[in-house]
Amino acid sequence: MQQLILELAPPPAPTFENFFPGANQAVLAALQSGGGGMPGPGAWFLWGPAASGKTHLLRASAAAYGGAGTAARGTGARRHAAYCPYPFAELSGLRDCGLLAVDDVERLDRVAQLALFDLFNIIIASGGSVVTAANRPPDDLPLREDLRTRLASGPGFQLRALGDAEKAAALLHHARARGMNLSEEMVAYLLARVARDLGTQFTLLDALDRLSLRLKRPVTMPLLREALRSLEGRGEG
Repeated sequence: MQQLILELAPPPAPTFENFFPGANQAVLAALQSGGGGMPGPGAWFLWGPAASGKTHLLRASAAAYGGAGTAARGTGARRHAAYCPYPFAELSGLRDCGLLAVDDVERLDRVAQLALFDLFNIIIASGGSVVTAANRPPDDLPLREDLRTRLASGPGFQLRALGDAEKAAALLHHARARGMNLSEEMVAYLLARVARDLGTQFTLLDALDRLSLRLKRPVTMPLLREALRSLEGRGEG
């Protein structure tokens, strides 16, 4: 059991379809409103606390652009999408982007700010999209004024972290989709013992489901406790 539990599959790549929006449904809908179910041309800005879904939506935006096809994007659109997190090492080589997603822009240093400023102008002028995210609204960012103005020139959305009830609902939904019958007690135990993002918790549920099938034991509280104790005993919890 221990070996199987520790063989956690990587979480699925973030998409709009596997994003659990909670109170952020309007943000999700807006980002899918462009042709092909992706952000439309122009600037998009997301801000909110840690674990509110910013990174998921940035990566989902890039994935949607990459999968939309030339017809959906328009024949004149650039064909490359990129997600660029801190430390922004790739910013200097992304001039061919049709959609650029930049995370943690509050951490841009002077060199990265200049690189993003240039990229923003090139991509927007070509009819592309620039989706950025930060932990605070644009007016509060420690950035050069011309860059801050550009990042805030399109729609801006505040994201809210999921509350405990929303996280529980997301876990129950994921479990039921796999045919697992989790009790509310089990969900509460999982949330209390695995204080990480939903993607990690989903991955643990998937591993628990595989373990249940391997051992031919139902997914119960005792099995969940055993599994998490095994995981924690190997330094993974």
